[in-house]
Amino acid sequence: MIKELFSENKQLLSFEVFPPKKEEEFANAFLVLDSLAGLQPDFISVTYGAGGSKSKKTVEIASYIQNNLKINALAHMTCVGSGKEDIDAVTAQLKEANVNHVLALRGDRPSYMSDEQFNSRHFPHASDLTGYLNSSTDFHIAGACYPEKHYEAKDLDRDLLHLKKKCDAGAEFLITQLFFDNQVYYEFLDKARSTGISLPICAGIMPITSAKQLGTTVSLSGSSVPKKLADLIATYGDDPAEMRKAGIDYAIEQILDLKAHHVDGIHIYTMNKPKVAREIVSAIK
Repeated sequence: MIKELFSENKQLLSFEVFPPKKEEEFANAFLVLDSLAGLQPDFISVTYGAGGSKSKKTVEIASYIQNNLKINALAHMTCVGSGKEDIDAVTAQLKEANVNHVLALRGDRPSYMSDEQFNSRHFPHASDLTGYLNSSTDFHIAGACYPEKHYEAKDLDRDLLHLKKKCDAGAEFLITQLFFDNQVYYEFLDKARSTGISLPICAGIMPITSAKQLGTTVSLSGSSVPKKLADLIATYGDDPAEMRKAGIDYAIEQILDLKAHHVDGIHIYTMNKPKVAREIVSAIK
């Protein structure tokens, strides 16, 4: 179990991958996983499409990680577009696949969902899904957290109160949304602990290897961009090779500082790029 690894007083290393959009891309997806497995992560998480649109692919990828690679698989599960029956169906699929770790998320609102559907959803928050899974399954449940607050929260203090509900509902550890300023993470960690949140919190890091990627990432995550990273983009953004190197070096610098501060774990958002992950891991071990 992943939670037991935290108790061994080691800093965990983990990766996030996403299922391919097309069936013909699956062969390459397994090659990506094989390559990441060689870096000996403690677990690999697998994302879930909006409204559960990729749930079967998530189960298939998670099953390969768990059963073929013998690495802890953490399957994302979102509830924004799902009723109890939908969640039960995915739960059964994960059970059959021998996957017993789930990252419980609300998820982003699908574009097809009307206001009426969104406001009457069965599981309003990730904490509701966490509580349901905790009471109806024997899954080990992780939760997400936001160092710069969830974009719908009025402020960080209120967001932390909601996070505390998620922890109390049965989450065993947390993974942060990506961030580019470690000081933001340290301040968040201090506030979380003072709120009574004592669970292990893995720091989510995404290497930015192109200027376009940064724009997309910021728009989706709401993460702020510190001047150092903005200057890096301005300097190398038009040179793909140099931008890739500079982005990887920035992520390495972030992770080395986090490790020196004895964080619980490093969770790398790989974007299914094992070569990038390998360069980072070789520099931080």
